Amino acid sequence: MRKRLKELYPDPHLELEFTEPFQLLIAAILAAQESDKKINTVGKEFFKKFGTPQKVVNASLEEIEKVLSSVNFYRRKARLIKRCCEVLLEKFRGKIPTSIEEMVKLPGVGRKTANMVLGGAFGLPALIMDRHVLRVSHRLGLTAEKNPDKAEKELEKVTEPQWRTEISLLLMNHGKRICLARNPVCEKCPLCDLCPSCKTGI
Repeated sequence: MRKRLKELYPDPHLELEFTEPFQLLIAAILAAQESDKKINTVGKEFFKKFGTPQKVVNASLEEIEKVLSSVNFYRRKARLIKRCCEVLLEKFRGKIPTSIEEMVKLPGVGRKTANMVLGGAFGLPALIMDRHVLRVSHRLGLTAEKNPDKAEKELEKVTEPQWRTEISLLLMNHGKRICLARNPVCEKCPLCDLCPSCKTGI
């Protein structure tokens, strides 16, 4: 599976733009129910003004909301980001933790976001269970779990640690380009002979 998808997506990567772990953490929080394209645009202005946890904490909530005003649920996200940065400074001296157990202690950070940062920014083994990965995993029969956290545990059983981040990114790319939520393009899928959904019809 991995080899076939790698031929289709030779350079799988996150579409969120970032230059260091803090930027990916904030972008991932903002990306909930919003497009990566929008977050990349808003992120440029956000990080120009609030490029460190300390700058976020020093800013007023109103200042943060103003920059994020075009993002869905921007008021809630602004509060989460400000509180997240407060905890980063209080508990981690402003450094992004590199374990999922510590990452999920940050406000606004669940396992999906934590794995995204660990895998995308630090290159650590991580299964990023976003909606695309979950959908493709279901169709391929890799898991029947609807809960992302439970599905992550299922995928851990069938993936080797060193490939988990790459597999996540490959499935993510595939879900965005071919294995679409509506009208998947099965005739272009290199996994059709392995996929129960392709064989039986979705």
